[in-house]
Formats: sequence, C-alpha cells, structure tokens
Amino acid sequence: MTDPRHDDKTTGPEGPDAPLHRRGIKSYVLRAGRMTQAQTRGLEEVWPRLGLSLADGRQDLAALFGREAPRVVEIGFGMGASLVEQAETHPDTDFIGIEVHAPGVGKLLDEADKRGLTNLRVYREDALRVLEECLPEASLDTVQLFFPDPWPKKKHHKRRIVQPAFVELVRTRLKVGGTFHLATDWEAYAEWMAEVMDAAPGYANTAGPETTPYVPRPAFRPLTKFEARGEKLGHGVWDLIYRRLG
Repeated sequence: MTDPRHDDKTTGPEGPDAPLHRRGIKSYVLRAGRMTQAQTRGLEEVWPRLGLSLADGRQDLAALFGREAPRVVEIGFGMGASLVEQAETHPDTDFIGIEVHAPGVGKLLDEADKRGLTNLRVYREDALRVLEECLPEASLDTVQLFFPDPWPKKKHHKRRIVQPAFVELVRTRLKVGGTFHLATDWEAYAEWMAEVMDAAPGYANTAGPETTPYVPRPAFRPLTKFEARGEKLGHGVWDLIYRRLG
C-alpha cells in the first residue's frame, strides 16, 4: 500500500485574500467519542472556573489572569498533555488552549484542576473565531500549532489550517517580537508550512539563513507519547519558529 505521506502533491495554499471562513469548510472534523468519568468531571465541574467561550467577547487578558505575564496560546491541544505540562513547568507564564473536541477539553480541565493550575484557560471553540473575536491584537507572546491535521489528500488541502489568511491573523495577535511555533510529523505538510510562512509579510524565520527552514525540537516543547513512539519507528518531526517583525 502506498504511504500517504509520500502521495501529497500540493496544489498550493490559498491566496492571502481568501476568506478565513468558507461556508461548510473547516480545518477539523468533530468526532463523536465516549467520555470518561474524569473527562466528564472536567467539563461539568472545572469548566465554570477555567472555561471560556465566544460569548465572553474580547478578553482583557491581564484582568482574566489577574496579572501581567507572558502569554501563550496553543491551537488544537488534543488531549492536553503537552499543554498541561507546559503550564505546570512555567507557572510565570499564562496559557490559553483552544480545542473543539470535548474529550480532550475535559481531560485537560480535569488534569489542570488536579494539579492546581491557575495559569491556564480553555476555549472549546473554532480557533479562527477565538483569534478574531476574543483575543486582542498584539497581546500574545507565542502562538503554538502542534501536529494539526495534515489533510494529506490533494482534494482536502483547502482544509489545512495553515493558509496565508490564517498566518496573517496570527501575526496581528502576536506582539512585535512574538513567535509562531509550528510542528508536524508530515514532511509534505512541513514543506507547505514553510512555503506559507516564508511568503507571509511581517515574519522572520528564527532558523536564520540556513539551508533548512526547520529548527531542532526546542526543549520547551514537551515530547508527547505519540511523538516518542514515532521517533522509535523512525518518523520525522519538523519544527518551525517564526518571529513577528511588525
């Protein structure tokens, strides 16, 4: 059987003027799944304290966390293990996670509560709408996008979240000097990401004038169980970090 990782002929990203929200097209698919007792507890008992919604409107992040601190947003945190670890390891930084899948949100909330974390908030919403409607311009130090769905089939490339309009939206939410950190275990998607980011105005690749746009996995990005298992099987992972220039 052909490995889909090597059958990824791209048609190229959409233009920078393409709309962020196309009717009926999302970068994710909501999947039904059973909720564990812990995940249900997170959504029912912890959500009122750590959960956020579009209805809350534009956030005053200093008021939200009760302090001025570096701010990190992670888009699509999955089951939340990496984000919880970051929040626990860096108590002087405030984190906001965005995820649409209920089991992952519930799991993260349950873990955050058990660890007594106060520097973490969560949206169960479409990330594009959160960025547009809830997070102020030039308010973030880092935006993280780790292992988004690669949508490997050519006909699905329009679903990839990394498009010119999306990275421009991220840029406006970053402070000048802030960073956009992307990671994927699909080489063809890594190449797509680099193409989009290198063409985007107002960004500089932190890899510098090297022959590759990628950087070694930074120590501050936790190694997930999935990634560790992939490394043992010889799968690659590509990290890209771009800084906002202006």
